[in-house]
Amino acid sequence: MRTTHKIFSFLLIFSLFGCEKFLEEEPRSLIAPENFFKSENDVRQAVNGIYAILKNNSIYGQVGLDHFYDNGADIIEPNRSANFVEPIGNYSMNEALADVSVQKMSVSDTWKDLYRIIYNANIIIDQVSDNSAIGNEVQTEIIAETRFIRALCYWHITNLWGDAPYYVDPLSIDEVNVLPRTDKETIIAGVLSDLQFAQQHLKSSYEEAQRGRATKWAAAVVEAKIHMQMQNWREGLNKCLEIIDTSPHTLMPTYAEVFDPQNEYNAEIIWSLDFAKDIRGQFEEGTVRADGSLPSVFGNGNWRPSMFSPRLRDEPKNSDERSALAAALSERGEAFNGTGLQVASKDFAEKFPENDLRRQLNIVDNYLGFDLNFPYMAKIWNLDVENSPRFNHSDNRIVFRLADVYLMAAECENELNGPGNAYRYIHPIRQRAYETQVEWELTGLSQQEFREAIYDERKWELAGEAHRRYDLIRWGILMDVVQNLEYRFWTPNENIKPYHVLLPIPLQELELNPNLLESDPTNNGYR
Repeated sequence: MRTTHKIFSFLLIFSLFGCEKFLEEEPRSLIAPENFFKSENDVRQAVNGIYAILKNNSIYGQVGLDHFYDNGADIIEPNRSANFVEPIGNYSMNEALADVSVQKMSVSDTWKDLYRIIYNANIIIDQVSDNSAIGNEVQTEIIAETRFIRALCYWHITNLWGDAPYYVDPLSIDEVNVLPRTDKETIIAGVLSDLQFAQQHLKSSYEEAQRGRATKWAAAVVEAKIHMQMQNWREGLNKCLEIIDTSPHTLMPTYAEVFDPQNEYNAEIIWSLDFAKDIRGQFEEGTVRADGSLPSVFGNGNWRPSMFSPRLRDEPKNSDERSALAAALSERGEAFNGTGLQVASKDFAEKFPENDLRRQLNIVDNYLGFDLNFPYMAKIWNLDVENSPRFNHSDNRIVFRLADVYLMAAECENELNGPGNAYRYIHPIRQRAYETQVEWELTGLSQQEFREAIYDERKWELAGEAHRRYDLIRWGILMDVVQNLEYRFWTPNENIKPYHVLLPIPLQELELNPNLLESDPTNNGYR
């Protein structure tokens, strides 16, 4: 076992440290390097640390990955022109803007935090392997969990930047800082290896206190998505059916039950990141005062619901009724105290079928009898003032759920054999979305018509869950869709270019490591 990188791992892993519900003891913010990884508890705290980075604003916290996977498509736009989401949503991004950070949300922040996890994951794997202080069974479990998280990060990196630096050894910082880009195909081969190891050795489910951890089924979902990216439809279908037929997950009877805040670990959720109100350490460094406290405006819990919640200054449509709306909300223990920076796009609101039962959780344009200026996504907002205050929500972040897998299976089956057997996978999703069989049943579609039905069904079912741009890109229709959009404030239809399927590597990274331009001097077309 290599031990030369303990100091680096100590400094980086614990530079951000989160207290998960599945590790309820108070996390130690300082562990002496000489004692590091000398027990199972040390290792579990280290893994807990990389989960905490996943929850940063730059990745799954607030709207980190939402910027890349939802903004600039046909589901979400802000309710006003906002500088920190404009470059991606309006396709004005460049290398310099990639470095501009607001509340730890930028292309640069996401790049750095994904690679911070990878750096730490490599060290954890190295230090756990053949460590005599840790039992063999625990070693295997920790390595499997860490390899999954590493694979997840590399998958996101290839989705966002394509070719990128790739390494799986515990390199020093100096070694990492001179790595060139590796081709995407090589990275994906390594990702698949990690995912397959994770599925062999991760648990199928966890006891209640540990349900925020990723199971083998989370790894299976990512593998299925990669097969579909590569148009390996048979492998993708087989993996989807394995999840549907053998995992403990089942579809909830109604769409609303999926998003019930009192049942966040319902049977449909394959993996969600566990947030908690008033738990410190769920944020990146930079939001903490010198005395260790958090600014009250930032709170301590999940920020994301506040981004989807309305702000009272924008509502209702009749401003003369604002006081009445505030009073009606107060009677319910609620408030419009969010930012309104993630609302349903004009296009999405206009096209969402009126008879679809999912509409009421994705398009809220009237609340408590008051007409609203903007349509909001109630499935993600949280208006509860006492139990879920602004920027301090306990709401989990759904990453993968079974309805997604059903629609993936339908798509794979259609691509392989046409729609004949594909209806069996799309119908359970539509059946709970409509009141009558006449409305939900699809019949007599050609392969292309079914393909287009999948385009729409994923849009309605998974809205706001960070899938849309990824889907549009892999289908090869991002340009076509965006060029036909009308936004409230921006003109993405006029600005989008073919190279916008990827992001630029941030300028700071290029200045630090010129080797990143060796294989592609254009930086994904941005220069």
